[in-house]
Amino acid sequence: MTSQTAAGTTLAISAAAPSTQDKAGFAALSFLVVGQTEKLGTFGTSFAKVEFQPLKGGKQKYKGSPDYGALQPTMALDSADAGQALMQTAGDDESQKLYSFAVTYQDGAMRYFQGRVFGMPETADGADTMLTAAPALEICTKPVKVPAPSS
Repeated sequence: MTSQTAAGTTLAISAAAPSTQDKAGFAALSFLVVGQTEKLGTFGTSFAKVEFQPLKGGKQKYKGSPDYGALQPTMALDSADAGQALMQTAGDDESQKLYSFAVTYQDGAMRYFQGRVFGMPETADGADTMLTAAPALEICTKPVKVPAPSS
């Protein structure tokens, strides 16, 4: 694997659910790219640390429950962008519906997952800044990692 920049990375959303939680299930969906995205942030699985200290012996450490992470992307607010509109719909959705997401890296590698958007707050900072939005996207399923296509 070679290093690459984040330039060209996209975030896309779909209101549909995959028939299976694998590459084929997610690839069958139609996604809308969320336009004007500036950054995505850090995401990926981490595990809770479970510790036990016996009276005699060293502390024991175990992997507990997985947390699939969260994204808080920032984007220039664009009311005409279909991907942002669906992200706003997901943020306003009061149900427990899962939305499907696809992150595509510059080299074509992908990360598919389902999650919930817990809001899409907007920021109007100073005169020389863009109006931005920062959706709070919690990842609820184990991300499916698809490697970059072979060249």
